[in-house]
This record gives sequence, C-alpha cells and structure tokens, in this order.
Amino acid sequence: MAFMEKPPAGKVLLDDTVPLTAQIEASQSLHSHTEYIIRVQRGVSAENSWQIVRRYSDFDLLNNSLQISTLSLPLPPKKLIGNMEREFIAERQKGLQAYLDVITTHHILSNCELVKKFLDPNSYSVNYTEIALQHVSMFFRSEPKWEVVEPLKDIGWRIRKKYFLMKIKNQPKERLMLSWADPGPDKYLSDKDLQYAVKLLSSCSHPYIYKITFATANESSALVIRPFSEKGTLKDLIYKAKPKDPFLKKYCNPKKIQGLELQQIKTYGRQILEVLKFLHEKGFPYGHLHSANVMLDGDTCKLLDLENSLLGLPSFYRSYFSQFRKINTLEGVDVHCFGHLLYEMTYGRPPDTIPVDSFPPAPSVFVVSVLESILTCEAMKNGMPTVSRLLQMPLFSDVLLTNSEKPQFKIPTKLKEALKTSKECIEKRLTEEQKLIHQHRRLTRAQSHHGSEEEKKKRKILARKKSKRSAYESGEEHSAKYSNSNNSAGSGASSPLTSPSSPTPPSTAEHASF
Repeated sequence: MAFMEKPPAGKVLLDDTVPLTAQIEASQSLHSHTEYIIRVQRGVSAENSWQIVRRYSDFDLLNNSLQISTLSLPLPPKKLIGNMEREFIAERQKGLQAYLDVITTHHILSNCELVKKFLDPNSYSVNYTEIALQHVSMFFRSEPKWEVVEPLKDIGWRIRKKYFLMKIKNQPKERLMLSWADPGPDKYLSDKDLQYAVKLLSSCSHPYIYKITFATANESSALVIRPFSEKGTLKDLIYKAKPKDPFLKKYCNPKKIQGLELQQIKTYGRQILEVLKFLHEKGFPYGHLHSANVMLDGDTCKLLDLENSLLGLPSFYRSYFSQFRKINTLEGVDVHCFGHLLYEMTYGRPPDTIPVDSFPPAPSVFVVSVLESILTCEAMKNGMPTVSRLLQMPLFSDVLLTNSEKPQFKIPTKLKEALKTSKECIEKRLTEEQKLIHQHRRLTRAQSHHGSEEEKKKRKILARKKSKRSAYESGEEHSAKYSNSNNSAGSGASSPLTSPSSPTPPSTAEHASF
C-alpha cells in the first residue's frame, strides 16, 4: 500500500541525539539592536560546525516557548534603557552563554524541537506535524474505517515521530493511537525487508509486549496503530503525569519526586527483563528501552515501539552510552538503559550524572546492588551483566510471574539474517562514534593538562632553569677566553703546550638552584 512518498535520493538521515554545543563568539551592535554571533557544533568534530546570528528577542522567544517545562532557566532579564552600552552587552553575552550551556546540557531540552530549530534552523526547517498529517490522510483514503479524533501534539520526545488519537467508525468508544515516523540514521534494512518486518509486528504475541493493531511501512516511513491507554506509560505513573500532555510539560520538572514501591520495582523490573531476554533470543534488535516506552496494563508492564530499531531510529539514551566503549552491542545498550529505568523507578527521577558515584538510600540493598552492576564507573570499564545474569540476581529471582500467555513471534530465516546484518551495522556505527568521542576526550585532556596552571608553573620553572644554565655556560666560555687572553699577553705568544686556567667550579648551592 503506497500511502507515503519516496524520500529524495541522497537524503541525509540526521542523528537527532548527537549533542549540539553553542559558543557565543562575538557581538555586533547595529542601529537599534545587538546581534550575537554563535558557533554551533554537532558532536565532537569541529568541522561539523556553523554560525548563527541571534538577537536577544530570539532568546526571549525561545525561553517563552520553553516555559511549558516549568523549569527555571537563567535567561538574563530585559533592559529598555542603556541596553546598547558596551559593558552591558558584555555582561549580557555572559548571561546568554550560561543560558545556552543549560539548555544544551539538559537531556530533554537539548533533544526537543524548539532548541534544535533555534541552534540548527537549516536542518529543522520542516514542519513534521504537517507532513505526518498529509501521510496519515493519504492512508485513510485507502482505509476508510479509521478516523482521526485529534493530533496528540508533542507527547513524545522524537522530533520526527508524530502521534494521533484514533477511532474505528463503527466502534466510537474505542480509542487507538497512531504513530508515524520516517527512518533514522541506523536504517540498514532494505526497503523490502523493512516493509515485511514492520507488518510482521502485528503478529507478535507476548505477555509483556504491547499489542499492535496494525502496522505498515514503505521506503520513507512507517505507520503503527495501537490501543490507547488512558492510564499511560510507566513514566506517567512515576511522574504522576497525564498521558496526553506534551513531553516537556510532563517530565522536565515533576511536582513531586517519589519512587515506586519495592514490589512494583521488583515486578516491573522482572517483566521488562523477561521480554528483553525473549527479544535477544529471537535475534530481534531493540535498544530503545526507557520508562516512556513501557505501557502499563493493570499491574503488567508492556514494551512499546519495537518498530524503532527496524526504522533505524537513535535511542533516547544514546548520548549517554556512546561515551563508553564497553557498551558496544544492542544487548549491552538494553542493559544500560534498564539501569536508567531502574534508577527512575527507585528514586522517581533520572540520575544526575552517568556514571553514578553514589546512590541515595533505596527500598532494598538488592536494588542498589543491581544499579551498581550497571551504572557505576567500574561497571562501565569492566563490563555489565547480561540480561540472564540480572534475572538471577536476588532483586528479581524470587518474583512470581502469573501471566500464562505463551509468547509467539515467528521470524522467517531470511528476515532473521537481514536483522542480524542490520544489528551488526548499527553496532558498527556506534563503535565508530565511540572511537571518535574517545579520541576527542584524550586530546581534550592532553590540551587541558598542557594548559593547566600547574603545567604553566612547571614550564616557567623549567624555562628559568634553562636560562640559568645558559647564563652559566656563557660565563664559563667567557672565563676561558679571558684566561687565554691573559696568558697570551704575558708570554707574548700563545704556546700549544700551555693549558688555559680552569674556571672555579660552582658551589653546591648553585647546582641545587638548577
């Protein structure tokens, strides 16, 4: 069913999770306003950078849009009089730089469309909601039984994935959710294999995988329909959020931070690990685990968005695990993401930094034991446990699973081979990115060390020593010439058998000063 247009040849599939950094390089005052020249860089390569020009009013407009997050962001205040004075402009530039640093290092804000458009207008000039509506409308021409109730605007974090609330015409009370997305940078399946694999998803039956009502794809996009849950996701439960609210409003600044009860942590954790184990055994790549991708159905957790890995979409936590070279397989990615999810279930919020140095008090020492095996610096360096090993740990090993539904997901051999090849390509791109980040980190450390105050002092001391040594050697040479001159003057002619007088050796104290 051709309901979407084919993308233009040579279309660049941008990885939206690669961090953008921004540095204000200069300011220029025009007749009535000041412009700030900003250097923006994607990732670690300085070659992948560009300049943008922004006025204070542009910053103010962005900040007003970000107020939906309810975060207190450090935008410098407005000033109507004296705002063209040199000292004020310099001070404001510092404040705007601090503002940029905050929004580019905040995990959710840095990935949102508002910030991306502000820093990279050329790459994010397209209205994805409008495009999604066009494609969905084309789909309904050939499938008249479906009807759009309303767009679910910005409920997800992905810029290129849009959601719509749906209904079936002859079943007006039943609500479904349609998601539309185009491929990402890790799309390595052929168009034919992608279409087949996406359609196969609706045949997958597992007690901990959320049922797909309908799924289809072509060369440019995928469309998936699922039942809509008023209860929402696991993240909605943790943050006490309304499922239909925008992502920035729901999760940036929770009103009350509180983890789940121990039994919920144990049960949900066990259910999620069971479905990860199932997918790994089937050879189905996932890599997209986070609490907003886990739907709640009563007391059962069910995994969402299996289509993401088929489409080659980057992971929510990619900017974290791309820093660690030991996390180089999709199985390892799933374990790392499970660590994030377990931390969030336990403490009601994501960790402040990765790796985690210390953990707050938890409902059980067994929870901390699992977190330490995944999120600490030692775990990142030495390797993390497998999913099978996590299932054997005391936190999960005694959980009784009551669901008796038999898992079924038949993947033909030919498609299994295609999925295996795709998985290897995804892991290869991750490894290459990790290598570049590692090299950049080493270079930055070396430059930082070379430019540190301690190193500057050492170089000054060394320079003084060299200067003293040169002065001493110069004095030695001068003394020798002076001695030769005296001998020549006394005898009338120098004698080849006469040695010049030796200079007085320096004192021990002088040697010590070198």
